[in-house]
Amino acid sequence: MAIKKKRRLSIRIDMTPMVDIAFLLLIFYMTTTQFKPPEARAVELPSSHSMIELPDKDIINITVTKFDSIYVDYLQKITVNIDGADVNTTGRIVRTCDKYSVSAEINNARKKNFKALIVIKADRRASFGVMQDVMKSMQENHLERFLIITDHEVEKVDSDIAPAS
Repeated sequence: MAIKKKRRLSIRIDMTPMVDIAFLLLIFYMTTTQFKPPEARAVELPSSHSMIELPDKDIINITVTKFDSIYVDYLQKITVNIDGADVNTTGRIVRTCDKYSVSAEINNARKKNFKALIVIKADRRASFGVMQDVMKSMQENHLERFLIITDHEVEKVDSDIAPAS
């Protein structure tokens, strides 16, 4: 006697709920992500081989542009009045200074956040004398711990080696 094989039923999976959940998660992460705050001035950093991760908060940025302008910026808690109610928030304070007053501006920022890390971002075309004066002014005011930020230099591969075919 021959055994009859049962006909297989195909399974149909509806993908609509999964796509809906994926888009909802995408929208959630896009709205809750905090992006890097804008810089006071964009600078072209010199390159180096070192690579140190900076923290996201508690930073005092000193920016030296290619025109030898100096900016000190930091985050500070401020109170804003919105519709009659005071709201506490964080605001970016940007101060323009010269090589003589940079350490005073840093000390003003450190009064508000003593544990803040001092970071110097200098353009590769900034004059050496300005950077020397900034660091000398900081040293005279006992601000001897700071980081100088650079771009990470990517190592180049030898071009003499031909790719395998």
